Amino acid sequence: MFSLLRPALSLLAVFVALFGVAYPYAITGIAQAVLPDQANGSLIEKNGQVIGSSLIGQSFAEDKYFWPRPSATMGADPADPAKSVSAPYNATASSGSNLGPTAQALFDRLKGDIAHYKQGSPNNQGSVPTELATASASGLDPHISPKAAVYQAARVAAARGLPENSVRTLIDRQTEGGFLGLVGEPRVNVLVLNLALDAMSPATPSPNDRPR
Repeated sequence: MFSLLRPALSLLAVFVALFGVAYPYAITGIAQAVLPDQANGSLIEKNGQVIGSSLIGQSFAEDKYFWPRPSATMGADPADPAKSVSAPYNATASSGSNLGPTAQALFDRLKGDIAHYKQGSPNNQGSVPTELATASASGLDPHISPKAAVYQAARVAAARGLPENSVRTLIDRQTEGGFLGLVGEPRVNVLVLNLALDAMSPATPSPNDRPR
């Protein structure tokens, strides 16, 4: 009996050592050596403190910041963990709303988001860019299009007392192109853009104003 088990156990030990220990350690070591920033979560620091990741969107509500696209992620209700409540940009529960095109809840949210952005950009008579009224499939998208950033430029410039052209120039500088200039659309990382704004127009924000 043992003569039959011994080869199987030996192979099991070899595979555990190779694929359960050696392979993960090798991949981790290569990642840390070649792409340490990405391997550690693409974290963003400010004044030595981690304030977010370039991969995960987060909320901004003040007029002096660019606003991200909506997020439909949910989280546990603090009052009743058995229930779920809206928890935008919840990285532990990445998801879309899963609402169908005829859902009244989706219609109401779209209507509210469009009104919110129009109210925030009263001098902009154009249509609200699509992604500012629609959540991404993950609910965590950290980017908006350059068009969506430009749509908000007048509001941000007025709130900071900056020339609008200066804000538009900053948007141009922070716009990322597609991979190798071929794959993907131009995009702007909202957190990175807002941090660049703070560096351009330093202020002492209230605790509720800070990027987080």
